[in-house]
Amino acid sequence: MEHHLPALILDLTLILGTGALVTLLFRKIKQPLVLGYILAGFLIGPHLRIFPTVAEPENIETLANIGVIFLLFGLGLEFSFKKLMRVGGSASISAMVEIVFIVVAGYFTGKLLGWNNIDCLFLGGMLASSSTTIIIRAFDELNVKSKGYAKVVFGILVVEDIVVILLMVLLSTIAVTKNIEGQELIFTVGKLFFFLILWFISGIYIIPSFLKKIKKSLDDEGFLILSLGLCLIMVAIAVYAGFSAELGAFIMGSILAETTSAERIEHVTKPVKDLFGVIFFVSIGMMIDPVLIGHNIGVVLIITVLVIAGKVFSTGLGALIAGKSLHEAVQIGMSMAQIGEFAFIVATLGLSLGVISDVLFPIAVGVSAITTFTTPYMIKYSDNFSSFLERILPNRWILYLNAYSSSTQTIQAESKWRGYVMRTHTTIVTNGIISIAILVLGTKVLYPFVNGVMPEAAAFIPKVISLILIFVVLSPFLWAILFKNPDDLDIGQLWIHPEYKRGPLLMVTITRLIFAVILISYPIVQLFSYYALAFVPLILLFLYFASQREKDIYKKMEFRFLSNFNSRDEEARKKANFIKEEMLSRTMSSLWNINLVDLEIDQCANYVGKSLEELDWRKCYGINVVYIKRGERLIYAPKKDMQLFPFDHIGITATDEELEKFLPIFKESDESPQRQCGVEDIVLKKVIATVENGLTDKALHASGITERTGGMVIGVERGSEHFLNPASEMIFKENDILWIVGERDKLSLLYREDH
Repeated sequence: MEHHLPALILDLTLILGTGALVTLLFRKIKQPLVLGYILAGFLIGPHLRIFPTVAEPENIETLANIGVIFLLFGLGLEFSFKKLMRVGGSASISAMVEIVFIVVAGYFTGKLLGWNNIDCLFLGGMLASSSTTIIIRAFDELNVKSKGYAKVVFGILVVEDIVVILLMVLLSTIAVTKNIEGQELIFTVGKLFFFLILWFISGIYIIPSFLKKIKKSLDDEGFLILSLGLCLIMVAIAVYAGFSAELGAFIMGSILAETTSAERIEHVTKPVKDLFGVIFFVSIGMMIDPVLIGHNIGVVLIITVLVIAGKVFSTGLGALIAGKSLHEAVQIGMSMAQIGEFAFIVATLGLSLGVISDVLFPIAVGVSAITTFTTPYMIKYSDNFSSFLERILPNRWILYLNAYSSSTQTIQAESKWRGYVMRTHTTIVTNGIISIAILVLGTKVLYPFVNGVMPEAAAFIPKVISLILIFVVLSPFLWAILFKNPDDLDIGQLWIHPEYKRGPLLMVTITRLIFAVILISYPIVQLFSYYALAFVPLILLFLYFASQREKDIYKKMEFRFLSNFNSRDEEARKKANFIKEEMLSRTMSSLWNINLVDLEIDQCANYVGKSLEELDWRKCYGINVVYIKRGERLIYAPKKDMQLFPFDHIGITATDEELEKFLPIFKESDESPQRQCGVEDIVLKKVIATVENGLTDKALHASGITERTGGMVIGVERGSEHFLNPASEMIFKENDILWIVGERDKLSLLYREDH
């Protein structure tokens, strides 16, 4: 009987097998695995006939699309909106200057090369982001991850992630509509931000509370199914709303990133993300046509020069504008001089939509490959280049830049009236978006439902019922738009003081009233007629007199939202309180110089299994281990007998100088060949104590059993007596039967010695 495997299984065998081999090679030569996967795809692609290729590329394309979804979901889990809020002004300004410059430069470079508008726009989008993977690897190799400028670089990468996601949505919209007109673009941007805020607020309000209630009922399998299910639900919602699937996946990831289960979700979904991510990047490699790259090698080099020079200049300029010194600005700019994995995702988006030329894809791969290899050298020699610039630039320029940098670091207090205006606008926008969503659902979904349930009732009855239900749900948000003041600040107190500007306060009050009237009028006009607008003043009066009730309801909803939004931080804050106390008590004399750094223990590290007392890092290097994180368990102020195990995370406090001395020691590992021992090699065996094997008349701790066998004595038989878990002081007598758990081969040697 002849058996046939489905072509999809054979294709996956080819993709994953080739990917595994290339992974081993690229880990050996210490290069990014993404490039390895692309190389694997090229080897088995249709353009290289040396190796077998896939039989059903359509199926692989579908799996690759799933890969993009899970990659963006994973990125959202690592991102979180809280990170974006924490990004400092330096990183935000640097990122925006860089993105605007490089997108515009990419667009006009494409025009100079004779490309059409869509190709030029996608080229700019491809160049907009740098590679987090490559930068982190280079920082690790050069031991600069804990330096001050590195934190700004990581902040820039956070801003880039969200901006490039938005660019992808805009590019896909422009590509489909083939419309680059300002009015259409503004509408698309407005619609995008409307849905982003709506999804974020509703997601944070519902999902963290839901996870808290069911957290104890779910194991890892349950969390995996639930989180991937939520991801795909948001993907479907995003597509239904007219956006890309990638945006939906990213949004759900960023919502889950704010929950207390974020780390667990990230852990259980990582294998799925990695699996489909491999398929995606291999599928990218399959599309590489070496002949096409050869014909466009000049364009690849031009774009490479644009990326390196443009990103160094624009990011450095942004850092200077943000108030960084020339030295730091150069370091930041030279760290960002590459394109990242998003370039492939943007290019794949254009290809899947059928709107870009085939030449764009190999250009992205070529530029990424070149800049991957140049990045470590750019970072390494950034100090030298900075010194060179300081030598050749006029002294007055250097003095001006230093003065500007110092002046921008001065923090200026925000006046009360400005704070009131800004925070009130935030209240109006967020509650306005929720109100609009309620109104649309009420008039387009609720009313047809009520009308269908009551087919024989008078026509006005379903309308009245729907309108009442709409305003019951809407009223707390209308109250917030009309009356909520930030931090319970009294507008009357601001009005009576002449030093505060009354104009903005008056405009805010008028804006609140007009916006509330528009929101109230919409469902009335939709369900009745313009004559019914006479009821608007009555509704406003009701909101005024029911103000305390609506305020209480709104405060409860706001408390729940803020509690969910800050739950992960609150949990981390409780766990980290001891760190602050530790730092204050140990490093008061040099507090301004101290760093708190999280490091992961390598599985091959020389110090694995050793206690903190044995290592004595504090005495040798001046560093303090203030916590050990083992899985989801956080060990506060670990005791000196605490051992370190593979994949533990340790938090250390140290100065820059101490870190520079310590990190090379921390990264040392034992890579000597070791015999692999699996679980099946661990056995329970009995050994008789005899004179020949040297166990007679010796105590357990002096017998050398642990050293000789790597095993543990769990029981001793002596005639009719049985000793379970014998004490280390127990003296073995001749013919005692020792029950030992250890490695089969080593125990066999000891067993042969007693015969």
